[in-house]
Amino acid sequence: MSRMDSRLLSLAKFHIFCTLSLAAIIFIIYADSIIYNDSEKSVELNDKAPSPVMLQTHSSAGHLIKSDINRIALRSMQEETLEVGRESPLVPPFNATEEERIAWFRSKLPEFEIFKSDKFARQFHGRVLEFFNKCEGQFFMTWISPVRSFGSREFLSMESLFRAHPRGCLMILSRTMDSRRGYRILKPLQDRGFKVHAVTPDLSFLFKNTPAEAWFAEMKGGKKDPGEIPLAQNLSNLMRLAILYKYGGVYLDTDFIVLNSFLGLRNSIGAQSVDVASKNWTRLNNAVLVFDMNHPLLYKFMEEFALTFDGNKWGHNGPYLVSRVVQRVQNRPGYNFTILPPITFYPVDWNRIGGLFKKPGSQAHYRWVKAKLLQLSRETYGVHLWNKQSSRVAIEEGSIMQRLISDHCVICSDIYSS
Repeated sequence: MSRMDSRLLSLAKFHIFCTLSLAAIIFIIYADSIIYNDSEKSVELNDKAPSPVMLQTHSSAGHLIKSDINRIALRSMQEETLEVGRESPLVPPFNATEEERIAWFRSKLPEFEIFKSDKFARQFHGRVLEFFNKCEGQFFMTWISPVRSFGSREFLSMESLFRAHPRGCLMILSRTMDSRRGYRILKPLQDRGFKVHAVTPDLSFLFKNTPAEAWFAEMKGGKKDPGEIPLAQNLSNLMRLAILYKYGGVYLDTDFIVLNSFLGLRNSIGAQSVDVASKNWTRLNNAVLVFDMNHPLLYKFMEEFALTFDGNKWGHNGPYLVSRVVQRVQNRPGYNFTILPPITFYPVDWNRIGGLFKKPGSQAHYRWVKAKLLQLSRETYGVHLWNKQSSRVAIEEGSIMQRLISDHCVICSDIYSS
């Protein structure tokens, strides 16, 4: 064979290899799309407003309430452009005046994806009703950060929830997680039969006919000061109240490890701290909420949010808000709720959470760790990890955290990273 023929043959082989490689890549992408779409069927909904949710009584078995409205479409795949998760905490300029912040916020409104009420968001109500079918417990989380920020700590929260509630259903209210990339994050749990789903919320629908409706209209119109604190944080405070008010269930922060079943709880909120002498609570927290739909206390919480909103004070629209309202109404007739002691959800306060991550340094410390683990298993429904304080703390071998994670994960991959 001549040198020219050899070169032509090599060139032909190269072209064939490139063609086959390109075909293989296209097949993989197409197959992934088929798998995604097969697992999450998409149906277009009408644009007309859905009917209101009907109030039902709590079942005697302790399961959380569900609506009996006809089931409609569950899944609507968002545009692939949302996969990158552009949603991020929009932080106002430092030391700006109220007028400057409002002007800044108005200019940034197009970037605030969570405000949009597009065709994906308008399917929200139907997707909620379709999803919560045959569930032993309705659970909600919110995620307004980029999808790439949803890490092992957040995944562990989901794992622990399903370890305690294998037949429970978890919905994550999130535009960024309601994407192909978000689907891939949740898929390992779905593949094991756990019901977890991310859905783009329609905030206009969620706040409609609640005390927050007018507040949201002003904020969405760029007429209200969002404050110095990222608005996403305060929106999460409000979204958890509205979702429970309209559907009932359990709200959990994404930095919470579930240790025991919540199915025996109803209309409950946890105390973060108590007075040592009187044993009366001094502060409540909203990281965990358990309420029936249309509960009057949730209505009061939203009313307080709208009337006293202040985006410049951390906690004012969250833990301090629920504490203010409960202090006013706890002795009034017509409210039926329970305040649970700190050991229930907040066995360790934020300024001591680092101690759970440390390995025993002595025999006395080892005995304390053993006793603490026994107490948590018997008296605690879960542990709030105070992510702001603990996210960068390494989990040491033999620590309480190491034991809790090992005992309450279901996939147990990369479980010791933050």
